[in-house]
Amino acid sequence: MYAAGNGISGTTADALMYSWFLLVAVSTAYVAYDAYTKNPELTVMKWGWVLVTLYIGPVGAALYVLSCKEPRPGTHERFVAPLWKQAFGSTIHCVAGDATGIMIAAVAASLLRLPPWGDSLLEYVVGFGFGLLVFQALFMRDMLGGSYLRAVRSTVFSEWLSMNCVMGAMVAVLVIIRSHVPGTDDAGDVRFWATFSLAVLAGLLFAYPVNVWLVANHLKHGMGTVRVLGKGGEAAPAAPVRAGTGMDMPQTEVTREQKTAMATLTVVFLASGVLLAGIFGRLG
Repeated sequence: MYAAGNGISGTTADALMYSWFLLVAVSTAYVAYDAYTKNPELTVMKWGWVLVTLYIGPVGAALYVLSCKEPRPGTHERFVAPLWKQAFGSTIHCVAGDATGIMIAAVAASLLRLPPWGDSLLEYVVGFGFGLLVFQALFMRDMLGGSYLRAVRSTVFSEWLSMNCVMGAMVAVLVIIRSHVPGTDDAGDVRFWATFSLAVLAGLLFAYPVNVWLVANHLKHGMGTVRVLGKGGEAAPAAPVRAGTGMDMPQTEVTREQKTAMATLTVVFLASGVLLAGIFGRLG
């Protein structure tokens, strides 16, 4: 129950949620300060880490320190070189865009009082569109030759695979919790945002494996540094790359059949998330 007149819950659960968001604020401030003043990562990744930390708080800050924060001056390139860290960078980039689009759609759906299935469909469409057209194509344009349309074409497949995994996890968490916990479908309630944080964390965890595959097979970029690629992702003069590419990434050897197989797995995962939402929550 809420205390009369002030809308602040006196329950232990609400106290924990407010404490969590205090940690979110502190974690986001730390990551933003370090990323923009000390870390030579690409600008798009600075935005990515800040946004993801805003959604998942100290978990995001911990992942930032473990996989991206430069431990000593001049060591960032070597520090982020392992595949697991490159894949984390790719996942953070994906989730930052997708989750931001999903959040915008979730707030709109809350205000419009859409049914759960309409809410979920809107979240998928807006999340995929924002992730692809803004965080992938627009922010990665310089790294992909300077052409926005070329950037869209070259990132749509990998973004779609990632989005299927992000949304598969998030739709299950969001619909199930919203179906059983009052207030979690109201954007004006702290429970709405706590549920969203949990859903983004689930999306991040389940999108990571497919991003490992994408980065390992040169279908997505991992983390870079401004000392090599320049502040906007364009090639720095001291580190020229192949003309017309913006960033020299080896040609993938993945076959069409392998791409189809991975796409099938991600679609099945998305469908499984929807199925779980329908079984354990009120999707219809």
